[in-house]
Amino acid sequence: MARCFQSTGPRHFCTSKPTRSRLLGDYVPFMTAVRFCSYGLVAFLAWLPACAPAPAPPKEADVVAIVDAFYGAITAGDNAAAMKLIAPDAVFVEAGKIETRAEYEMNHLPADIEFESHIKPVRSPARVTFDGRDTAWVISTAEYDEGNPEKYINTQLMILTRDTGDWRIRSISWSSNQP
Repeated sequence: MARCFQSTGPRHFCTSKPTRSRLLGDYVPFMTAVRFCSYGLVAFLAWLPACAPAPAPPKEADVVAIVDAFYGAITAGDNAAAMKLIAPDAVFVEAGKIETRAEYEMNHLPADIEFESHIKPVRSPARVTFDGRDTAWVISTAEYDEGNPEKYINTQLMILTRDTGDWRIRSISWSSNQP
């Protein structure tokens, strides 16, 4: 379609060259709407995680359950159950020695199982402290009385972390004392 213009004089001239608005037609308003919706979608997706409920705070009972399960497995003589509760990179400290998870499983755990099969401890209530939502440490004592004046108290410090929702023992430190 030709477009005609009138000059200042009596002469008219026409052009058949289409203008940008004629080339794009309704395309420009459509692209503006798409751009607006895209920006709106990006803003909505960025805002969405802020609306998610915060994870529940850690529960002391969940951490104590892991500690109790660990000592329950030792008392029952169940190596596999005890090791299932221990993180792959766990470290154990006792009597000035540091052991890896593998060393504990091979050397120390069998001795703990043997010891606790003969002597039953009286454990104090655990004191649990949280650092954030995924780290806890537990302090407790176990009193061993062999029926003679040589009883002693073992103080335990456990550090637990939660990676995939499950609590795992990261470190245990034992310290013994004869009262």
